[in-house]
This record gives sequence, structure tokens and C-alpha cells, in this order.
Amino acid sequence: MSGMALNGELRALNARLIEATKTAPDYKLYALDTTPRKPGMLRVEAGRGASIELEIWSLSASAFGRFVNAIPPPLSIGTIKLADGRGVKGFIVEPEVLGGARDITAYGGWRAFMAGRAAS
Repeated sequence: MSGMALNGELRALNARLIEATKTAPDYKLYALDTTPRKPGMLRVEAGRGASIELEIWSLSASAFGRFVNAIPPPLSIGTIKLADGRGVKGFIVEPEVLGGARDITAYGGWRAFMAGRAAS
């Protein structure tokens, strides 16, 4: 996300911010125990999740390939369903690592969670 710890990885690949939006209300968001801290988003059964804030970035095909190749587990790229019905490629998390992860869905997004951590 813009201004967050790993945004430089997108900028280094000449990515361009397209828009800020939200997912369909079918996701849970978790704080993963990684360094640096990262969110993990998981699609869940309709009605059991929430809309999560995210950003859509544009990359060339070759830059997208380099970007995806550098993504460490437990994150991967999948299709994210947006609130307006579109499907875009984005980060999802492997569900088996979520046993000890903190559910932060109520924050509505990573930026809000990180701001809440900084305030406390």
C-alpha cells in the first residue's frame, strides 16, 4: 500500500497506482507474524467476512512476473473479488498459517490496523 513498508518494491518496478477500493464483503484479514509485518487476506464463505480496503496497482507483464517470483510464503497471488464485482489479481494467504495469526478484519484494512497499533 502507498507509503507502507513494502511499497518500495512496487515503485522499484515502475508500478502505477490505479485506485483505492474495497473487496466484496467476503474476506477476513489477518496480521501475519512476519518481518516486516504483513497482512494476509483470506476469502471466506459469503456473509462471514467483511469488505477490506486495498489498492490496485498496474505493472507491465514482465514486472508482474518479477514481482510474483519474489513473493514469500505464506502469501501468493490469487483473484480478489471487488465490491463492484470486478476480479483483480492480488495477495491472498495460505490458510494453514492462520492458526496463530491475529484476526484484524474489524479494522477494515491494513492501514487502519497499523494506525491503531501506532496509537496504542
